[in-house]
Amino acid sequence: MLGVIDLPTYLAGLVLIVLLPGPNSLYVLSVAARRGIRTGYTAAAGVWCGDTVLMTLSAAGVASLLQTNAVLFGIVKYAGAGYLTWLAVGMLRAARSMWRSRREAVAESAETESVAGERPFRRALVISLFNPKAILFFVAFFVQFVDPGYAYPALSFVVLGAFAQLASVLYLTALIFSGTRLAAAFRRRKRLSAGATSAAGALFLGFAVKLTLASA
Repeated sequence: MLGVIDLPTYLAGLVLIVLLPGPNSLYVLSVAARRGIRTGYTAAAGVWCGDTVLMTLSAAGVASLLQTNAVLFGIVKYAGAGYLTWLAVGMLRAARSMWRSRREAVAESAETESVAGERPFRRALVISLFNPKAILFFVAFFVQFVDPGYAYPALSFVVLGAFAQLASVLYLTALIFSGTRLAAAFRRRKRLSAGATSAAGALFLGFAVKLTLASA
């Protein structure tokens, strides 16, 4: 079909890949829990745009360049790890403020201040783009399902990318609506909110460490 080989296998692998937790999905869930459905979709749009750029770069062969150029790969890798660390530190600082605050009004004020300067679309986009392992993965995964003899390989990448984006839309939508339900619990229980923020910060630090250990 349009130069795509073994589509059922691709779809099965895609589902497993999409369901694996990562910084993108975690950030969208966090935004939806704190700011609601509309802002959750704003963050999700950043993820989808970032994924589209990565898939386009993969189809153009840029990922192969990263794979063969250790210096360039290192620059992208450490830049991404630094950004994830910066986000993690912000989350952990916010969590510390929540833990130390004993009055609900103070906690709400701190949360409002944190939200005011946040740009979910831009943050989600940058998180997606600074992910060299994702670029390499797209190439390694997509190429297996593109018929090398097909006259229009770009069309094959479009088909595979469209399925990937559809799976992402469905998954992030589920996370967004789950996040809004979590938000109600967070508003009732400040300790739960502080614990969840701490856990998110720790996970982002884990993502940053994992990225620094990544190899081309």
